[in-house]
Amino acid sequence: MNKKITAIIVDDEQLARDSVREHLKRHPEIEITGECGNGFEAVKLVHEHNPDLIFLDIQMPKLDGFDVIELLADNLPSIIFITAFDEYALKAFEAQAMDYLLKPVKAERFDKSVKRIMDQVAGRSQEKIGKLVDNNRDNNRPLSRILIRDGINVTILDPGDVIYIEASDDYVKFHTAEKYWLKSERMNNLEKNLDPRIFCRVHRSFIININYMTKIEPYSKESKIVKMKNGKSLPVSKNGYSRLMELL
Repeated sequence: MNKKITAIIVDDEQLARDSVREHLKRHPEIEITGECGNGFEAVKLVHEHNPDLIFLDIQMPKLDGFDVIELLADNLPSIIFITAFDEYALKAFEAQAMDYLLKPVKAERFDKSVKRIMDQVAGRSQEKIGKLVDNNRDNNRPLSRILIRDGINVTILDPGDVIYIEASDDYVKFHTAEKYWLKSERMNNLEKNLDPRIFCRVHRSFIININYMTKIEPYSKESKIVKMKNGKSLPVSKNGYSRLMELL
């Protein structure tokens, strides 16, 4: 292969980043174009450098490795997870990571990963990204935070601050007291991963946080509306009303 593989290193420990750099000295075919110590910076670096590969730690403060992958879903390079926690190994492989290395990384094992990259990185398929994020969510329900990316900017929403969620074409709108946040997301997938004790899908286009509900009123002979604390009135379907009554 003539073209070099570009890579960034993401780990909150400087010694761990230094270790990866040291291993890569044996592999001039891989060019390090950046490194950082947290997930926020990782999203920015990928946006700026568009690398072929990320050496990615899993456990990091604020944004972990799986959060980074979710935020990069539409521009995801190949991934090699590097972590001290082998409990993540099965999840990482299920997530279709290119490889998984356990700290401290041994030279022989590292070199095998590089060989896999040389064989596969050029043909990396993006269709596995959805499975990667979904698998991680399935093991960490309900959502404890909602990640919103706008270019290189990342916002973390507390689900408890969301008044209601509205379907909008291929996006969803998370409505809070201050504003709404737009995110590319499947409504059905989101519904599965929200806390079922708090969130209820009252209509095919709306999920509400019952803590912000004030009352339910008839709208017509066979339909109802739910009124929210922010003054919004939302439609409630027949099935949505049944689900709401079960929850209440």
